[in-house]
Amino acid sequence: MAGRSVPARPVIRLRNVVKRYGSGDATVYALRGPDGPDGQPLGVSLDIAEGDFVAVMGSSGSGKSTLMNILGCLDVPTSGRYLLDGTDVGHLDEGQLSLVRNRRIGFVFQSFNLVPRTTALAQVELPLAYAGVRKAERRSRALAALERVGLADRAGHKPNELSGGQQQRVAVARALVTAPAMLLADEPTGNLDSRSTEEVLGIIEGLNRSGRTVVLITHEDEVAARAGRVIRLVDGAVVSDVRQHEEVTV
Repeated sequence: MAGRSVPARPVIRLRNVVKRYGSGDATVYALRGPDGPDGQPLGVSLDIAEGDFVAVMGSSGSGKSTLMNILGCLDVPTSGRYLLDGTDVGHLDEGQLSLVRNRRIGFVFQSFNLVPRTTALAQVELPLAYAGVRKAERRSRALAALERVGLADRAGHKPNELSGGQQQRVAVARALVTAPAMLLADEPTGNLDSRSTEEVLGIIEGLNRSGRTVVLITHEDEVAARAGRVIRLVDGAVVSDVRQHEEVTV
């Protein structure tokens, strides 16, 4: 008889997360979740398991950017709890949050965020340098990350010597070199042509197949279709959460 499968552990766990700005009549909720019986927001609650590939969608003002900033430890909730890889980030000071961002989250942004006049290899080494990794190990790990995204032969090239798709692949290598708990990609194909989009999404899919947890922020249906799960936000609340073709009750 086959053994029972063990559920994947949650890398992300949000519980009743609310983000508001202002007070009184000037209060604006960026994340609120559904309303409770008293009319007050209950907050957003969701789990993202190890190995998930999740696309977060929503129009401007839906709360997806706020959610991304909270997931990336770039902002903190007004109320509620956020556990990343078992750590309650609400109890961390700014120095500790910086360490979490460097070691547990790999960021990929629409604008690449590469350092001008710096080689691809040096770009990928940066997070390891911040983490205090020795030079020889930095070099070895950075080269391995560039190899993984198919750019080992471009290690000595600077951003102005690379195409947009190649620059984004360098950014992906930089994001994964620390072996983070989560890859957080914010509109990673927004500045790319269709061929480069395919290349970058193929790499992200490959990383997910190898066990990496991926959260991808996008407004494009064709990009979200590549994910295993799609979460949609409207006015700061999750309105649908779909895994493959089966809707999850929210």
